[in-house]
Amino acid sequence: MASTDRAALVSRLRTAGCVYAEDEAELLLAAADSPGRLAELTDRRVAGEPLEYLLGWAEFDGLRIAVDAGVFVPRARTALLVEAAAELTGPASAVVDLCCGSGATTVALAHRLAPRFLAAADIDPVAVACARRNVVGLNVEVYEGDLFAPLPRRWRGRLDLVLANAPYVPTDAVALMPPEARLHEAPVALDGGPDGLSVLRRVGAEATRWLAPGGHLVVEAGSTQVVALCDAFGAAGLAPTVRHDEELDATAVIARRPG
Repeated sequence: MASTDRAALVSRLRTAGCVYAEDEAELLLAAADSPGRLAELTDRRVAGEPLEYLLGWAEFDGLRIAVDAGVFVPRARTALLVEAAAELTGPASAVVDLCCGSGATTVALAHRLAPRFLAAADIDPVAVACARRNVVGLNVEVYEGDLFAPLPRRWRGRLDLVLANAPYVPTDAVALMPPEARLHEAPVALDGGPDGLSVLRRVGAEATRWLAPGGHLVVEAGSTQVVALCDAFGAAGLAPTVRHDEELDATAVIARRPG
């Protein structure tokens, strides 16, 4: 592609509000196998379609994760959950990743840990299908269902780690999210109820029955939600702590089942 055409592509993306227009232009050029295909991808991006859907993948924790249309796009900040989880669990641990979406955190955990078993679950069938593609070859089972509901009953009280990137955006705030998210990602992956904590409260309440004594729950939340979430986890019988990463602008709540 001529430099003038490349510059025009960057300019068009920047005008459309793409903050990293130069980087996006390079990715679109690499993804297009013809001028017609490039024009199509560019039109869709300018119209607001997430770049990850156009490429068919997203980068997460140094890995390339397949992402299908409608599936929650993994955010860089969620790498804090993976980092925290990796520090909490030893070898031969039993790990479950709830609200797994594309399976990005599941794949990252598989590369970071040496678990006895690793499983994931999501309520969205489209996300489950995407996650199953991403975990091929990793000996990971992906279940479809609401939180812990689809997991084998024999795992109750035996899990060393539960990780959950559950939705935590308050219902009224979903409309304020960038169009890329609110118009394209599944609402079930974004809407966390009136105060954003409806799903996370359920995760904490149910985790006490699934974690082994001394096991940990690791979740992502907004920085203004941690006090209420820690209170909820404490009421559920868990001992919570908070971890924040300024560089990632990420907040994780880590809750341990005593024992």
